Amino acid sequence: ESGKALVDATLSGARLRLRPIIMTAFAFILGVLPLVRATGAGAVSRRIMGSAVMGGMLAATTIAIFIIPVSFYVVEKLRGGDQPGAGIEAAGADAAVAGDAKAAEDTAP
Repeated sequence: ESGKALVDATLSGARLRLRPIIMTAFAFILGVLPLVRATGAGAVSRRIMGSAVMGGMLAATTIAIFIIPVSFYVVEKLRGGDQPGAGIEAAGADAAVAGDAKAAEDTAP
C-alpha cells in the first residue's frame, strides 16, 4: 500500500483548500468595498484604508492559493519526500503503537 505521489498530493491539497480560501477572501473583500467607495467627510482616509486592506487581502489570497502549495512541494522535494505513502504509513504506525486502532485505520490509504 502506498499513498499519492508528491505532485498528486500537492495538487489535491491545493484543490481541497481553494474553495474555502476564495470564499473567505471574497467575503472579506466585499465587506471592505464600502470603505473603498466612501464619500463624504473623511472619505479620503477611508478610501486609503480600504484600498490598503483590499490589496493586502488580495495579496494574501494569492499567496495562499499559489505560493504555499509550491513551497510545500519544494520543501518536500528537498527533504526527499517524493516516496509515495511515507508520511501516511508512518502516521498509521504511530497510531498503532499508541494503541489507537481506530486512528490507524483512519490514516491507512
